[in-house]
Amino acid sequence: MTELNRNFDAPDEIVELGGCTEELITIGGLTLSRSTQPVGWRWSEHFKHLVGGEWCQARHMGYVLSGVLGVELADGTVYELGPGELYDIPPGHDGWTVGDEPFVGIEWSGMRTWVGGSSRHRVQATLLFTDVVDSTGMAARLGDAAWHDLLSMHFHACDDAIGHFGGRRVTTTGDGILATFDTTAQAVRCAIAIRDIAQRQRFAIRAGVHVGEVEVAGEDVRGVTVHEAARIMGAAGTDEIFTSEAVQILCRSADLAFVDAGEHELKGVQDRWRLYRVVGS
Repeated sequence: MTELNRNFDAPDEIVELGGCTEELITIGGLTLSRSTQPVGWRWSEHFKHLVGGEWCQARHMGYVLSGVLGVELADGTVYELGPGELYDIPPGHDGWTVGDEPFVGIEWSGMRTWVGGSSRHRVQATLLFTDVVDSTGMAARLGDAAWHDLLSMHFHACDDAIGHFGGRRVTTTGDGILATFDTTAQAVRCAIAIRDIAQRQRFAIRAGVHVGEVEVAGEDVRGVTVHEAARIMGAAGTDEIFTSEAVQILCRSADLAFVDAGEHELKGVQDRWRLYRVVGS
């Protein structure tokens, strides 16, 4: 018999991710989340490192039960949401808990982008993160409209390269991309191709390639491996492609060249990591 009523005191699933607690219930074919964000929580401080990019790219639609949520949009607009208010927060924003009370809301769109539902499963994958170097300076020099057009052309060319090397673009991360590949060597070759694309378009990127187990929910991937891959990319400099040691080992039989880039401390990641710089193919 179809369930006619549900209660968040008995959720289908509880997920803790990026400092938030999500209690998920599916009823009538719709998944709802009771989202709790603690005092002091901020997306850019506690969640950003899990997904990359400068802004949250999920669209959040929901209703405030208690507490106050501060929101800043990419265009500089800042506002607050309080109890009793419905909200529709567009992609490209930061959010934080205001005051000394946790923020609690019911969402039917937004957090499921990251935490998924009962359809989640884990697979082994190679991840490629890219990021434009000095994108803020580029936007200032070119103007917002010209920079947006250039970035759109870059993403289109990246999609062609990702498809050519057998990968799948998961999402854009502000001014970069996250893609997954079944074959590690092809991910590295795609990183080289995207670096060449950026150079032809007269700007620079940095890239990181890592391999490990990820959690898949719909079109999204998440988990510790995603966090690690983003941090590996963050260690790279202008026009550099950094990889984990696991990637370098898996590519030994491929026509790819690496040099030891030394040990690095990756923010939010345990231990020191030996990274490798891709120097040719």
